[in-house]
Amino acid sequence: MYTIYVKFECQPNQREAFVQKVREEGILAAIRAEDGCHRYDYYFSEENENELLLLEAWESKEHQQVHMTQPHMAKLRELNAEHIVSVSLGEYECK
Repeated sequence: MYTIYVKFECQPNQREAFVQKVREEGILAAIRAEDGCHRYDYYFSEENENELLLLEAWESKEHQQVHMTQPHMAKLRELNAEHIVSVSLGEYECK
């Protein structure tokens, strides 16, 4: 299994709006339906109202790389440009 985290710093007061748009546009459902997707979940920071964490788990790194080329990811990148200030990511071990 290939797992990553993505930490987003959102524009002030845009965190919930971003996640809502991802859901309303059908992007979240489309990603979760992709071949090899085991987990794709957003989490809100309790301490920082502009911080958002995404945890992804894929069957393999190759599945995650194919995911990045899907048509709905272009719309997600547009939403990121509107709502996100910075992004950092990393891999983690999920047992």
